[in-house]
Amino acid sequence: MRTQVGIIGAGPAGLLLSHLLHLRGIESVVLELRSREHVERRVRAGVLEQGTVDTLVASGVGDRLLREGLVHQGIELRYGGAGHRIAFDRLVPGRSVTVYGQQEVVKDLIAARLAVGGDVRFEVRDVALHGLDTASPSITFEGGRLDCDVIAGCDGFHGVSRPSVPAGALTEFSRDYPFAWLGVLAQVKPSASELIYARTERGFALHSMRSPEISRFYLQVPAGEPLESWPDERVWAELKTRLETVPGFTLATGEILEKSVTPMRSFVVEPMRYGRLFLAGDAAHIVPPTGAKGMNLAVSDVRVLTEALAAFFGEGETGLLDGYSDACLRRVWRAQHFSWWMTTLLHTFESDDAYGTRLQTSHLDYVTSSEAAATTLAENYVGM
Repeated sequence: MRTQVGIIGAGPAGLLLSHLLHLRGIESVVLELRSREHVERRVRAGVLEQGTVDTLVASGVGDRLLREGLVHQGIELRYGGAGHRIAFDRLVPGRSVTVYGQQEVVKDLIAARLAVGGDVRFEVRDVALHGLDTASPSITFEGGRLDCDVIAGCDGFHGVSRPSVPAGALTEFSRDYPFAWLGVLAQVKPSASELIYARTERGFALHSMRSPEISRFYLQVPAGEPLESWPDERVWAELKTRLETVPGFTLATGEILEKSVTPMRSFVVEPMRYGRLFLAGDAAHIVPPTGAKGMNLAVSDVRVLTEALAAFFGEGETGLLDGYSDACLRRVWRAQHFSWWMTTLLHTFESDDAYGTRLQTSHLDYVTSSEAAATTLAENYVGM
């Protein structure tokens, strides 16, 4: 087979890239290891920045998002027995975030690609990349070969794209955190209208949602914590302890649909390109989920890459492709800092002494009392 852009991975980055390229008249083929059912069901991020929403709507795949997405004009920071609202509508007027699950974005993008005959292939095994430093790279897989002009590695942190780059060509920057997030999806109406970020002496907790009937929760747990250590009863008891810290708030409970433990990691690779391979999304960078930046960074990468590929295939211009990595990394490192900042602001660390705890509280007091500090949080959260 032959196409212009071979895309590895049918997550938000790969599917959106394929969709945006189609709108520019550029051919692509998407190869995905997992089944369609798997990628449409896996629960991941759910907070979309204003720019992400605008991109999806402008490209024609935002109808269901606009109908079902939950627009939020603020978040609550809860600590010390009180809640403090960071009001986006006042601090960054005209910008907000929308709660809409990543799996729903994936469903919408798959439907859009298939509706116009897009080539999206699931359960593709034994994928390997070849000739990345040539003008004619290719992808082999079980039962086939795909020749292309450009390869987009959108297959996540554990995918085959980044490891296909020769050793020494990329530089990795990383940090592992001494805790993880226990994620819980529950069939219960949200107990609050906006996200609650709670800092307690027992650890961090997050109250989120996916719909008017489905809630999403996270608990800070030790790194490497086995899921079996958290039966449903313990999950609800700990969530109540960490969230029911302000007068009048009661956490509603219900059936737990899914539980998982996610390690907390910061990771960036530079550059995000090798020859004709361009990395996007989690294949190039990982952020702690505290700042809700993961999928939004992937969408940002794809917007930049689409413009670069349109110039390349339309006019033969290579300048934007050559500048792709630098353009993306400016935003990536801003999001890295914000995610690290939110993580250190709200989590407890075993290494903290009484002095460190007091510093953390002082910082929270500053963020919640200073309009300048609150605006910094707000504009980073909704997207620069």
